[in-house]
Amino acid sequence: MTALKMVTVLVIEDGPSEMALMSHYLREEGFSVIGAPTGQEGFDKAIAQRPDVIVTDIIMPGLSGFELCRQLKRTPETQAVPVVICSSKDQSIDRIWGLRQGANAYLTKPYTREQLIDAVKAVLP
Repeated sequence: MTALKMVTVLVIEDGPSEMALMSHYLREEGFSVIGAPTGQEGFDKAIAQRPDVIVTDIIMPGLSGFELCRQLKRTPETQAVPVVICSSKDQSIDRIWGLRQGANAYLTKPYTREQLIDAVKAVLP
């Protein structure tokens, strides 16, 4: 019997309390979690650690979530990694723009534990 591979989620979020909450929900569900407080650090970790899923905020210092998503989808090592945008930007134009940048799902804050877990599971290959 082979052991199931643990799914790794890279969470890119500049708010410490939001990062802690997301990480807690994901770990509770059995995911391995890597955190990054900026888009650039998240991009670097995505290349180095090859997560199974990336959850990112939009509004962050430096590289925004939209720019990050574009960069991830243009980079051969990360272009197949599903991305879930999780943001307080809840206008339909934000959702459309996020999906156009290559995101696989768009979740608005505040969200429930179930909404976060469902969004991550929905984009897994």
